[in-house]
Amino acid sequence: MSATDLLTLAADASDAGYDLSHTPSDGILVALGFLMILTFMALIMTGRMTPILAMILVPTVFGLIGGAGLGLGDMIIDAVKDMAPTAALLMFAIMYFGIMIDVGLFDPLIRMITRILDNDPAKIVLGTAVLAGAVSLDGDGSTTYIITTSAMLPLYLRLGMSPVVLTCVAGLINGTVNILPWGGPTVRAAAALGLEPSEVFVPMIPSLIAGVVVCLGFAWMLGLAERRRLGTVGVPVAAGDSDTDQTSMAGTMLNPDRETLRPQLIWFNLILTVAVMVLLVIDIFPLAYVFMVGAAIALVVNFPKVKDQAHEMVAHSSSIVAVSGMVFAAACLVGVLSGTGMVDAMAEWITTVIPDSLGGYLAPITGLLSMPFTFFMSNDAFYFGVLPVLSESAAHYGIEPVQMAQASITGQPVHMQSPPGPRHPPAGLPGQCRPGCPPPQGAVACRGGLTGDARRRDPVRRHPLPRGVGTGSEDRSSSMICSTTSAGSSETGTASPS
Repeated sequence: MSATDLLTLAADASDAGYDLSHTPSDGILVALGFLMILTFMALIMTGRMTPILAMILVPTVFGLIGGAGLGLGDMIIDAVKDMAPTAALLMFAIMYFGIMIDVGLFDPLIRMITRILDNDPAKIVLGTAVLAGAVSLDGDGSTTYIITTSAMLPLYLRLGMSPVVLTCVAGLINGTVNILPWGGPTVRAAAALGLEPSEVFVPMIPSLIAGVVVCLGFAWMLGLAERRRLGTVGVPVAAGDSDTDQTSMAGTMLNPDRETLRPQLIWFNLILTVAVMVLLVIDIFPLAYVFMVGAAIALVVNFPKVKDQAHEMVAHSSSIVAVSGMVFAAACLVGVLSGTGMVDAMAEWITTVIPDSLGGYLAPITGLLSMPFTFFMSNDAFYFGVLPVLSESAAHYGIEPVQMAQASITGQPVHMQSPPGPRHPPAGLPGQCRPGCPPPQGAVACRGGLTGDARRRDPVRRHPLPRGVGTGSEDRSSSMICSTTSAGSSETGTASPS
């Protein structure tokens, strides 16, 4: 099956060469399709199954009920073949940006931002937006929040600024930048509709730029509000605070003494990253191939020894397996929806209940729906469960799948503020401090609430913990000890892009 044919089906699925056991009526297919999607959404939203398992097991059961028979394997393999380039893109994009973070490409930006902020709340909030936007290039929301929080939280605590402003600004800018072609929403939308991520992303570059400008303006407004609330500009740094930023990053992925740093190669890595970005935008090579070559060059130059190369690849393997597995598991859901004819029958039914006057507006309607939908449900549930049906319905009104994919990712800034969003593990971090927990030591202890518990549960956060932080060895008689709340431990940052 071609990419376009993946979700645009023939009326008779057997024409695709599948060995169907029986062909249910359209009414039964509609009922089975909606029931399958609801079951899938319920299982992952209630935490009964991980998205990967739900996308494999639920379609398998409903596919057999829906008449897939011995053709079930062919349906899924066809979808797997079509999604392989997307999985490769994710795999090597994660590896590339993981390498760049490890070797310190973004460290000078972090140091520059924290150095020029001059203890001005307005500048600090604006710097938070710039830093979060830069780190968001890796496409992993959890990494963005952990790095941004590690770098900026000590400044917020030292000046008495609200950490809520930090999480709000980081969430908005990350949700805006997260439409990059290797970001979670774009990859999911493209995979669900059988498109290339670059088809979805490139026409949206002007809107991305506009969105970033709006986010920076909003950050400046919040910063001015914080400046007025505190009534201070350029608060003098207390004695001993000049090393706050450096010491607060020790033991985290921003540790200035980590062994993977390659400061002598900073210009090479910057030029390589710019070249990769340019090739992605001009779209002369497949995105997956660009990141394959980029990651290979980055590994060879930064880690000449084979042992170090292997160690670096293994270090990012958890992230790679999680997101690549998600894409291949989604092939089960998409393959069954398409191969059995469920999505076609569901789309036909939806077109009968939508007034003709609204049919041509399904793309903007989808954009509006994406905000509440992705707020209350996970990205996997929306993009793999809801979007294919909406897209197939829109096709009856002449709306292209790429337009539906673009509309569906516009609600991501709202998703980043939602319970399923990756903002919450790090966002719970600032609120874990007791009122008497003084910075900067308190900032380290508070961050331990995440690094101690969440990293033990999430092997992706492989970096060593600060000594005595999050390991149960804290001096609990000290006023710097912070309480561990469910906000920081009930939901860990995942490896999959948001």
